[in-house]
Amino acid sequence: MVEQLIADLMDTWNAHDIARMMTFYAPDYEGSDISQANPQHGTDGVQEMFARIMRGFPDIRFTLDQTVIQGSEVVLVWTAHGTHQGYIMNIPPTGRRISVRGTSVLSLEDGKIKKALYIWDVAGILRGIGLLPEL
Repeated sequence: MVEQLIADLMDTWNAHDIARMMTFYAPDYEGSDISQANPQHGTDGVQEMFARIMRGFPDIRFTLDQTVIQGSEVVLVWTAHGTHQGYIMNIPPTGRRISVRGTSVLSLEDGKIKKALYIWDVAGILRGIGLLPEL
């Protein structure tokens, strides 16, 4: 059940299907993304997060590297690939391809994502678009 939900969620993100994506999140969803000053609230917050990502990387694709499921808690380790074609974090498009790793910690309730924490390699994305040197 949870495995299928995660597979469907990843397929939906990669299809860029915002309408279907909303079906995975609880109406009172709370999300926290390390790149954002404020948390996401409800499906409006999910839509804003999706729009922000798509604005910066309209061809983004996610590869699931590892999944850990413990009861109603799910940890996803993923890699995102895309081309920096629009503004993200107030950075103008560079046209550069990126590959960045991240982790999503999801809390499920009644088959929906109720809470989420998104931790991703911000320095890696900045290196990928040419704003930080390789270390």
